[in-house]
Amino acid sequence: MQKNIYSYEQTAALLLIEGYPDLSASHGNDAISILSAWRLQIIGAPELEGTCEHLEALMTVVMPYARHCLSGVRRRFGATDSFVSISPNGSGAGHQLELRSSRDEVEPLQINLDDADLADLVQCLDLLRLDERVKLAWTIPADHPLKRREIMDRIPLQHRLVAPVFGSLALGATVAIAMIQPLPLTHEEATLQLSTPAAETIQPTVKQ
Repeated sequence: MQKNIYSYEQTAALLLIEGYPDLSASHGNDAISILSAWRLQIIGAPELEGTCEHLEALMTVVMPYARHCLSGVRRRFGATDSFVSISPNGSGAGHQLELRSSRDEVEPLQINLDDADLADLVQCLDLLRLDERVKLAWTIPADHPLKRREIMDRIPLQHRLVAPVFGSLALGATVAIAMIQPLPLTHEEATLQLSTPAAETIQPTVKQ
C-alpha cells in the first residue's frame, strides 16, 4: 500500500503528516485515511510528534484560542490534565503552549510563541483541516460566534458606562430645552392673531 506524505509550511512552522489511504472506503491512492505519523517543527522549539489523538488535541485548543485572541478575549484553552493546553503568557505578551506526554515519566514541554508564531501554526492546522486529500474524521468542535458576555467582559466597566451616561445627559438636555421654549402656534391661532386689529386707546369721558 502506498504511503503518502503531505506538508504544510509557513514562515515559523512546518507540519508533516504521513498515512495510508483506505481503499475499502473507495478513497483514492493519494488520500490519507489512516494517520501513521505527524511531525511539527516550530522555529526555536523541539520537534513535536505523536499520535492522531495528540494532533487532534492540538487543533482543538489552538484554533479556538487564536479566534478568541482576535476578538480581544485572552483566556486559557485545555484542561491541566489534557495532552495540550495554551494560555496567555504571564507577562501579558505572547502565548504559552504546553504539551504533555501520555507517559508519566516525561515532563510537560512548554513552548513560548509570539503572535507571528501562533498565526503560522494556526495557518498550518487550517491547511491540514481543509485538505481534501486527508480523509480523517476530526472531532474538533465547530466554530461558534463568541458570546456577548465574553466580549463585554473584556471592556472595562467605566468604558461600558460612558455611552449610557452620555445618552442620558443628552436626553435630559433635550427635554429641558423643549420645556423652556414656547409651543408653536397652530394655523388657526396664527390666522386669528393676524386678523385681530390693535386695541384702541380708551379715552376718558368728560361730563358736561
